[in-house]
Amino acid sequence: MGEPAAIRTRALTRCYGSLRALDGLDLEVAPGTLFALLGPNGAGKSTAIAILTTLLAPTSGEAFVAGFDVVRQPRDVRRSIGVVFQDVSLDDRLTARENLELHAAMYGLPARARPARVEHAIASVGLASAASQRVRTFSGGMKRRLEIARAMLHEPAVLVLDEPTVGLDPQTRRTVWEQLAAIAATRSRTVFVTTHYMDEAERCDDVAVVDHGKLVARGSPAAITASAGVTRLEDAFMALTGRNLRDVHDEEGGRLAAMGTNLRARGRR
Repeated sequence: MGEPAAIRTRALTRCYGSLRALDGLDLEVAPGTLFALLGPNGAGKSTAIAILTTLLAPTSGEAFVAGFDVVRQPRDVRRSIGVVFQDVSLDDRLTARENLELHAAMYGLPARARPARVEHAIASVGLASAASQRVRTFSGGMKRRLEIARAMLHEPAVLVLDEPTVGLDPQTRRTVWEQLAAIAATRSRTVFVTTHYMDEAERCDDVAVVDHGKLVARGSPAAITASAGVTRLEDAFMALTGRNLRDVHDEEGGRLAAMGTNLRARGRR
């Protein structure tokens, strides 16, 4: 048997009362892929991430991450993923190094291996000179880069990022994406991203567009634009969904932000 899909869902459905945030979503993401999930606000992206990161149980259907069932094997899933949420979740009273040391302890990394792993992670995101500074002194871009380093610290098979560049200036957005592209380029792990920025999605190997909880398009950015008969991914998105990315209030994004601390509070038990 070959390597399992990095992420796979079958008829994945999640209901909030009468609302179907996800409606029979079938999705498969190959290992070593830089993958983007696109959709208007309220389309089901954040609900999908909440399920894939074990924060939320599906109403029906199945979801697997790195070959593990998110319902039956949540501990294995949590050991296999690194997560960066929209909202900053660092302890700003600690230094950058201390934040990573705390994370390493939570994941049970061997004590002897922690110092080298922490220093390597900090250096990999260009923060070696700021390792001893308290995070409260960091810019938004520095905090985001530190969160990526933290998510990578335990060498997960899948890195999941929900709108990782929201609120960042264009130069910092580019820096963050250069780092994500470098991670994906090694093909040793999968990078799964949701984004509102078409230029970011166009940098990905594979893209899925969801609307009303359903998959409406899938393929490389070039394939999606070609099938829609347009020249830009943004135009293809409009043709597929009939609306702008931001013209629906993102209630599910708020739910995910509220649940994010639960994943960290559980540790990786």
